[in-house]
Amino acid sequence: MNITFLGATGTVTGSKYLLNSKTKAGGEKRILIDCGLFQGLKQLRLRNWAALPINPNEVDAVVLTHAHIDHSGYLPLFVKNGFSGRVYCTEATRDLCEVLLLDSAHLQEEEAKYANKRGFSKHHPALPLYTQEDAQNALTLLTPVAYEQAVDLGEDLTATLYPSGHILGSAFVRIHNSKTSILFSGDIGRPNDILMKPPVRIKQADYLVVESTYGNRMHDHTDPKIKLAKIINRTVNRKGIILIPVFAVGRAQELLYYIHLLKASGAIANSTPVYLNSPMAVDATAKFNHYRNEHRLSPEQSHALCHTARMVNSIEESRQPNESKGPMIILSASGMASGGRVVHHLKAFAPNPSNTILFVGFQAAGTRGSAMLDGAESIKIHGQYVPVNADVEFVSNLSAHADFLEIIDWLRGFEKPPKTTFITHGEPVAADAMRLHIEEELRWKTMVPDYLETVSLD
Repeated sequence: MNITFLGATGTVTGSKYLLNSKTKAGGEKRILIDCGLFQGLKQLRLRNWAALPINPNEVDAVVLTHAHIDHSGYLPLFVKNGFSGRVYCTEATRDLCEVLLLDSAHLQEEEAKYANKRGFSKHHPALPLYTQEDAQNALTLLTPVAYEQAVDLGEDLTATLYPSGHILGSAFVRIHNSKTSILFSGDIGRPNDILMKPPVRIKQADYLVVESTYGNRMHDHTDPKIKLAKIINRTVNRKGIILIPVFAVGRAQELLYYIHLLKASGAIANSTPVYLNSPMAVDATAKFNHYRNEHRLSPEQSHALCHTARMVNSIEESRQPNESKGPMIILSASGMASGGRVVHHLKAFAPNPSNTILFVGFQAAGTRGSAMLDGAESIKIHGQYVPVNADVEFVSNLSAHADFLEIIDWLRGFEKPPKTTFITHGEPVAADAMRLHIEEELRWKTMVPDYLETVSLD
């Protein structure tokens, strides 16, 4: 086998790993693990438009670790450019991809249309990366498999998926033949997440590809409800609006549940209106009732989560909060403020010092979220600069990613060290810090691969 790193190197986005395995007849079997979009810095986003160094129609199968766009969002373009094999994933990932990929395509179509209408694009005409028709074509290839069910990929290759505890349907992917095995961590969940069950322990793999999103950080162990209540009450008292950019799958549901708990305990006013303004987050929230075996919530708790906010679907409803006075809480995608309806809310609410912009997840370099947390006085939206006079807050311990200590603890479940542990899905400082932690704590051999680097798995 050999592995080529087509994404998630030096960044937390664009996850793609190409695994080549020699066949007995002397040919090659090509499996792509994850098929994600690059996000954040412009030089990264431009990679989405550039041709891949592989021919999609020569790839035999795709295996997805989970549905988040940085792991699945390139799939419609991959199919458009010639891939026609099966895409293996869990059932929940299949259902969430149906929500996320169609929404991603819709957003790109809308943004291209808006850019052409307002004339702020450098391209004439501005075009979407892919369309809803492309996304629908990709969805027909999704093939759901059960956790811990071996999938025959042909030519002595087998894939098995194990619960990783990150979001609904997320999985560790283990691929092996008669000689070699390699495990892809995808995104590793947290052991004590309020919603998701902990990631399962993996005992063996000859090689390991592990994420490092928080490779240089530890999550705060303070109860996040304390800081959430303080931020919400402070803003409500000045009749402001709390705008929370959220990832539609995972963080949106966690925030809704925390807000439910705060209201139920009287820590925040029960009368404060709450809006969930993201059609895909609305759909993803409904999935929690269907996949109850994957999370910790009881049926009653799931019901409470789903009824905490007013669900906003139509564009007309979406505009109403922008024209309303506070106090209110608005949850809207995307989590890094890189697109979607939250961008229009930012244009309306960021200039007002009575309001608060609250971030609750990782902000990749080059995103509006990262810029605001770094103190930007203005942000560029639709070709114009919008002043940021609102308070900008961050609750750091609501991430769905394990921090470096939690990853080290999960790695201790291996009965013997992998031959090499490849550290990916982290910005350079985080990836290198994760390398040092693994080498110093576990004495394992590690490598931080470069973009497009190919490594032989002996």
